[in-house]
This record gives sequence, structure tokens and C-alpha cells, in this order.
Amino acid sequence: MKGLFVLGTDTGVGKTLVSTALLRTWSTAGRPVAACKPCETGDGDDAVQLLGATQRHFDPALVSPYRFRLPAAPLIAAAHTGQVLDFAVIDAAIAQLARDAKMILVEGAGGLLVPWTSTATTAELVSHLGLPVLLVARTGLGTINHTLLTLEALERRNITLLGVVLSQTSPVAGEEEGYTVRYLSDRAPVLGVVPWIATTPLVDRQLECGRFIDTDAIWWRVME
Repeated sequence: MKGLFVLGTDTGVGKTLVSTALLRTWSTAGRPVAACKPCETGDGDDAVQLLGATQRHFDPALVSPYRFRLPAAPLIAAAHTGQVLDFAVIDAAIAQLARDAKMILVEGAGGLLVPWTSTATTAELVSHLGLPVLLVARTGLGTINHTLLTLEALERRNITLLGVVLSQTSPVAGEEEGYTVRYLSDRAPVLGVVPWIATTPLVDRQLECGRFIDTDAIWWRVME
């Protein structure tokens, strides 16, 4: 299975916008893609956005086989309802979604060490799926530490890094952000720097975001 896992340094870093930008750009170019968000918490609409960006027709419940109201880590949100997450359920959903697609994009929940079960974090899920990682991080204050810690943790676990996309998460950029981008670009393959995008409707925002990401490089690195 060809695919990639979109991971954030933490929550709210722009994972879903970057993920849908990639999917929308590829699907618009005639490349059949699929998407899965194995667990969505907090009653969000990420799965609906991902599905819409693929321009394919599936039940959103398949795109996100686990959904919980509580905005918390998957383990905690599941335990709140008395459930335990099962990677086999995620495998089955991905297998069905990936039919007739050249690539599947799997979007995580939070950062690399977010717990999914009592013994497994996002890192174990990524290793289980065998997918390379595209890391999404903020451009703002604090991102150097979060990004380098995540890169170190990926390397220690022998998880392949495709690259990093940096995302401006506030409409006003801090004075330090340009320096931060240059610093991280010297230490990791940065494949996109996405500014704050206020464009509406959503489809236009996704396509605009895609213009700041090397979508072709990511596609061909996955397809190698």
C-alpha cells in the first residue's frame, strides 16, 4: 500500500488543512487518492473535509472509524465511553478506502506520543501501518523544540520521514517566525511553508494552501 501518515507536532498545527490541501491538489490533477482519520475526537468534521478533498464517495464513518465527543487523546476519549481502540478495525477501514486509489493519506491525532491504547501511541500506529511521515509544525514560538523532539523520536524508532511542512497558525506572524523557518530548514527537509490563509470557501483555501507545498515532491517520494 502506498501512502503517508500526516503527523502534527501537537494539536492545532494545521494538519487537516495541509492534509486536505494535498488531497485536493492531487485529486484535482486526476490522481486517485483516499484518506483516513482513524480516530476523531471532539465532534470535529475533519473526516468530512478529508473525504471531500479526495472527491470520492464513501461514508464518513468509514473515513473515521472511531469518533468520540470528548476532545482528548484517543485512549482517553475511548475510555470515556468504555471502548478500547483496535488497530484491526483501522486496518479494515484503510483497506476498503484504498481500493482503486493510488495512495492513501492517513491523518493522525495530535503528536507522536499521543496514546491510542494502554500500550500503543501514535508511533506504534505509524509503525504498524508501515507508512512514512509528513510532519506538520507551526512556524511560531515553541515550534523548534517540538519539531526537533519529534524528529529525534521518529529517528530513534526507525520511522521514515518524508519531510516537514511549516504552517502559520495565527493571522499575525511573529517577528521570530522567519528565523525559525530558516533554522528548521537547515535541519530537516522542509517541503512547504504555509502562510495564514483566510480564503473562503474551503475548497479555495485548500487549493491555495497546496500552492505553498511541494505536492509533486511528496507524491513522488511516496510513490517511489
